[in-house]
Amino acid sequence: MESPTDAGKKINLSYLIPICLVATLGGLLFGYDTGVISGAIESLTLRFGLDDFMKGWASGCVLIGCAAGVLIVGPVSDRFGRKRALFIAAFLFLVSAIGTALPKDIVTFIIFRIMGGVGIGIASMSTPMYIAEITPAHMRGRMVAVNQIAIMGGIAATSFINYFIAGCGDQAWNVASGWRWMFAVGTLPAMVFLLLLIGIPESPRWLVEMGRGEEAQNILARVGGGEFAANEMSGIRESLSEEKGTWGEVFSRKLRLPLFLGIALAVLQQVTGINVFMYFGATIFKTMSRSTGVDAGLLQQIIINGACTLFTIIAIATVDKWGRKPLMVIGAVGMGVSLIAMGLMAQMMTDPAAASNLMLVFIILYIACFGLSVGPVTWVILSEIFPTAVRGRALGLATFCLWIADYAVTQTFPMMDAQGSWFVMKFNHAFPFYVYAVFCVVLVLLIWLKVPETKGKSLEEIEKSWGK
Repeated sequence: MESPTDAGKKINLSYLIPICLVATLGGLLFGYDTGVISGAIESLTLRFGLDDFMKGWASGCVLIGCAAGVLIVGPVSDRFGRKRALFIAAFLFLVSAIGTALPKDIVTFIIFRIMGGVGIGIASMSTPMYIAEITPAHMRGRMVAVNQIAIMGGIAATSFINYFIAGCGDQAWNVASGWRWMFAVGTLPAMVFLLLLIGIPESPRWLVEMGRGEEAQNILARVGGGEFAANEMSGIRESLSEEKGTWGEVFSRKLRLPLFLGIALAVLQQVTGINVFMYFGATIFKTMSRSTGVDAGLLQQIIINGACTLFTIIAIATVDKWGRKPLMVIGAVGMGVSLIAMGLMAQMMTDPAAASNLMLVFIILYIACFGLSVGPVTWVILSEIFPTAVRGRALGLATFCLWIADYAVTQTFPMMDAQGSWFVMKFNHAFPFYVYAVFCVVLVLLIWLKVPETKGKSLEEIEKSWGK
């Protein structure tokens, strides 16, 4: 199966698509390992007698692993290759799934949970980077955005799997064994990921950097034919001739703007509030459940995963046609408007149940806008804007900042939304929504004024643009 490019060349989709789908299994496991704790934490708390601090630490320690993972993977992927980095992630997913299913105490559980976080951190940057480096420019946005579908698919899978396992026994069984099966299920996709990775090629751009040009050219020829391979090889060699691949280069004057943009986009993706709905959605939806009669957990799964997945599919279909900037601006504006509306309702309406249906509309709109733009397109841009020789290090630093921002949002939302706090007494649960809306405004301005359009450009063309 082939696809014509804009230049009239042919892309071998029967070769390229399976490779990219194997890589996105890292995103699937990313989503599963992130989401599985939501169904297991209450039983885990009872099993080990956790206090509030330890309950929070058992849930949040994975984010520390994520931050460590992205710091490790930059130098590793630049030195040993993108494929080996994916292997490490798959191995850590497997070990973590086994270890978190069999602990005798909470300390052992946390150690293996952090290991899983390291795997998530590695996968969160290695997967989009690998896909971007092997995919032709005209379809790179779509292929990288597929990874966001895989992440949401992994999170959605945890909702169904946790629900099914919890229904297999009573509370006593769930406290003793049920939560263990929730983590153990992750061993199957991790093993599949490990085995399938054997059959995919290394990133051709990394191979050229390592002096293995013949291997790289053969891979590119299989992707798009001899002429495509020759053009890509010429561009890669030209860009690498001017790079050293060091931390000094990452922080050089030439890369100051792309590094700033990468970190800013990564942080803003999180501080615009998405994980408040991911991590605290059940609490937000409890009032709706009383008025609609729908189980809060089921409502959360339908709204968050369904809306985000649907609009991520739309993003995949349009990101290489409309471009990155229009999608990001439209999505961020929609998110900001939705957050302001949610804040006004939370502040003004004295009967939360009466406002639940209208609140639900704006939550769906917010999540749809995130799925259309800020969710998948941020990863597309991050995978494109850094030069080949330092892409692992620079993307690792940006992703590290993303996970720190995620942790900050997770830590501060309960403080801003706590009963009796100054924020609640003054704004009646609206304050967090206003804060996230302000960050949406910052995101729109950043995209409008500073982020270049990368649609249809090769990675080497994007790199050259920073020197202008």
